[in-house]
Amino acid sequence: MSALTLTHARFLLLETIRVPVALIGTLFFPAVAMLFFVVPFAGSDPTAATYATASMVTFAVMTSNLFGHGVGVSADRALPWDAYTRTLPAGPGPRFAGRIIVGLVMTVASLVPVVVIAALLTEASTTPLGLLLGVGAALVAAIPFALMGLAVGYGLPMKAALAVVQVLFFPMAFLGGLMSSPTNPPAIVAMVAPYLPTRGAVELMWAAVADHSPDPLALAMLGAWTVVLAGLAVLAYRRDESRRFR
Repeated sequence: MSALTLTHARFLLLETIRVPVALIGTLFFPAVAMLFFVVPFAGSDPTAATYATASMVTFAVMTSNLFGHGVGVSADRALPWDAYTRTLPAGPGPRFAGRIIVGLVMTVASLVPVVVIAALLTEASTTPLGLLLGVGAALVAAIPFALMGLAVGYGLPMKAALAVVQVLFFPMAFLGGLMSSPTNPPAIVAMVAPYLPTRGAVELMWAAVADHSPDPLALAMLGAWTVVLAGLAVLAYRRDESRRFR
């Protein structure tokens, strides 16, 4: 990892921390979802609580990366500093990589309240190895959502980016199975879920923390989504660059 990438990551992380409401939002929404949807309905059942906590971890990963990159990047593009850094001869690679690193850091931060609530208020349980694998699965699952956020952030102005992220977020969460049982989902979820990145992400989480065999189709589609979204993010960046700097 280059020093330039780390410099970009450090700067972007400091920018995020200096706006406390952004950090609070990242921590608040997953924690509220845990308190309202998991603790009262699945908290007393160890198996259900474990699966539901893994689903809420995936929810936190989506929140952090879609809103952090999708809205954050589009807001940054309106600032003079962003225009200046885009004219430097470093190329897009270090800034792209720096944003993804910051997204991963914020992802880990968003998991903390979810895990604490699960430990204190539910019967969810896993092994130390399962917990470690769960963190790794969350970081892997964050990549396609970070790329999706970058594609939206570089492709749209802030107001449009906010609307698009909101439109994408809830249907993907519901249809991907984050709000339903892994074994008895609604018919529409069972039909659509394997083709959405949210399902592949939550399958990874379930397999990491519980005795669950992930769906090969969902994992294959997660890999396909990652490749496609990487292409869309690069395309959106280049299109934005050609409009603004050429």
